[in-house]
Amino acid sequence: MQDDNKRFVERDRNWHPPAYAPGYKTTVARSPRQALVSLQNPTISERSGPDFRRLRMGPHDNDLLLNFRQDPTQGQGLPVGERIIMFGRVVDQFGKPVPHTLVEMWQANAGGRYRHKNDNYLAPLDPNFGGVGRCLTDEEGWYRFRTIKPGPYPWPNDPNSWRPSHIHVSVMGPSISTRLITQMYFEGDPLIPLCPIVHTINDPDAVETMIGRLDMARSKPMDCLAYRFDLVVRGELQTYFENQ
Repeated sequence: MQDDNKRFVERDRNWHPPAYAPGYKTTVARSPRQALVSLQNPTISERSGPDFRRLRMGPHDNDLLLNFRQDPTQGQGLPVGERIIMFGRVVDQFGKPVPHTLVEMWQANAGGRYRHKNDNYLAPLDPNFGGVGRCLTDEEGWYRFRTIKPGPYPWPNDPNSWRPSHIHVSVMGPSISTRLITQMYFEGDPLIPLCPIVHTINDPDAVETMIGRLDMARSKPMDCLAYRFDLVVRGELQTYFENQ
């Protein structure tokens, strides 16, 4: 008799948007015009490693309030904005934890601007906020970041397109080729249903997998709110990952 707990459950590929989505204008240039090439014989480096169990993290790699302070002698040197905790578990389709995997994140600051040379949005850069962090999951698959809630920002998709507040998240699998990337939106954000990128996802259940939920039990009184964002890396309940 087959053990259902070991049976692979394939995800619903109808979740994934088409490569060419005219409402999301950058897909016009990015979408392939010819059939994709299948890589039948991946190399060893594409099928194995890296192993992050011995990766040494800095003391504030997962604390974006402290990992980019430019001049701590000038006041507290803390970034401006709503302080939050982002946390969750990385699990497989049956809830089994994925330990010792690298979780990376990057985001805009509270004004909606990235620390990137190509970001010319008029919101100012925060001298005490870099917008990037990383951590390893523990034995039970938990990860945790302390950061600032990112602001929404306009983008030139049409005359008045705005991205909802979001945090980009990367989860590294057993090899470089299995890296997964998604975005965490915030529960209740009215910009989510208006976003042209979100509109490319036809299934509302897929959108729901990308929404972080307010968790008052993990919030810190008089300090910060907490948002839980679990990452399911495979199967029919998989989190929607944009690079698949």
